[in-house]
Amino acid sequence: MQLEEFLDDIRVRGGYDSPLSAAQAAEAALEILGAHLVGDDLIDLARLLPHQCTPVLACTAPASEPLTPSAFIAAVADRTDGDLLAGRRHATAVLSAITAAADEAVLTRLITQLPPGYDELFGHAEPVVATSA
Repeated sequence: MQLEEFLDDIRVRGGYDSPLSAAQAAEAALEILGAHLVGDDLIDLARLLPHQCTPVLACTAPASEPLTPSAFIAAVADRTDGDLLAGRRHATAVLSAITAAADEAVLTRLITQLPPGYDELFGHAEPVVATSA
């Protein structure tokens, strides 16, 4: 996937006026998401997205505690100097663009690594339930 294609998808999903607004939303959401994914899931996400997104995903130290969906929205809002409504808009635009680009197996692994409730932010139709192998 090319960066322009990814940002255009985010721009449309978020209703942004410019690619710059989409890029700012992507940077904030990917930085925070990257801190909450580990191992192969983070690597697979980085491979899925344009190569320019890899440093953004990997620039933040791993989080010490899980982040609830509402805390994720608040963190995105804080990172973009917006309110919670803007944070939700940014988060859902970016995460649903990831959903559009990911295959079901990768998406399931990403969502199950996060606390319950992220399926809505990713625009995933049904909650993903972790299964034991």
